[in-house]
Amino acid sequence: MFPVSGANMAQAYDRSITVFSPEGHLYQVDYASKIIEKGSPAVAITYKEGVVVVADKKIYSSLIIPDSIEKIFKIDKHIWIACSGLIGDGRRLVDFARQIAQENKVYYDDPIEIETLVKKVANIVQYYTQYGGARPFGVSTLTIGFDSLGNHIFETEPSGATTSYKAAAIGQNRNKLMSFLEKNFKEKLSSDDALKLALKTLSQNLESKQKLIASNLEAYFVSDKICERISVEKINKFI
Repeated sequence: MFPVSGANMAQAYDRSITVFSPEGHLYQVDYASKIIEKGSPAVAITYKEGVVVVADKKIYSSLIIPDSIEKIFKIDKHIWIACSGLIGDGRRLVDFARQIAQENKVYYDDPIEIETLVKKVANIVQYYTQYGGARPFGVSTLTIGFDSLGNHIFETEPSGATTSYKAAAIGQNRNKLMSFLEKNFKEKLSSDDALKLALKTLSQNLESKQKLIASNLEAYFVSDKICERISVEKINKFI
């Protein structure tokens, strides 16, 4: 018998989504996470009255119309989802989430709780890691909103794992952005202070001579009092 090299072993185990490697990896799920690391980042931060979410759309060409690129999607009047990675995959999950939210409203005549929605969407994500003939979703999401239990931020990973945060970042340089949030986040921020912190966090992903461009950002305030897109003019005031 010929010895099997480490590279050949990896190739053998990454051919099927349903096969664990001896090290305990599902390589296709790991590869999906690598895609997200290449995606432009999004940041969500809870403040006293709600949640602010900001996504960098990374416009690489002057020919692109910034408004044609969407990274933050409305699910219901109290729920929004920000995506990083393969945005096409993200839109598919957004469609699932909208359907789940509307079905809950029809059946119970009540808006769906954030955690309930997140778990149902995560179940769909996890399904695609367990059965042959499919691939994992190459996208990570931040589900934000408010319900009877308060304001929420949930991250959903390609593995189907979900985590609740007070402030969170997804996409390129996630670990660096999360470290910055851990050092600078404070409880009960004002909406403007939360927006400033989100913009400062996104700026950590830039090269030393680069600056954030307001027209390339998508941002929302989401609370039980107001759910609105933040204007380019307001973002410019804080950059």
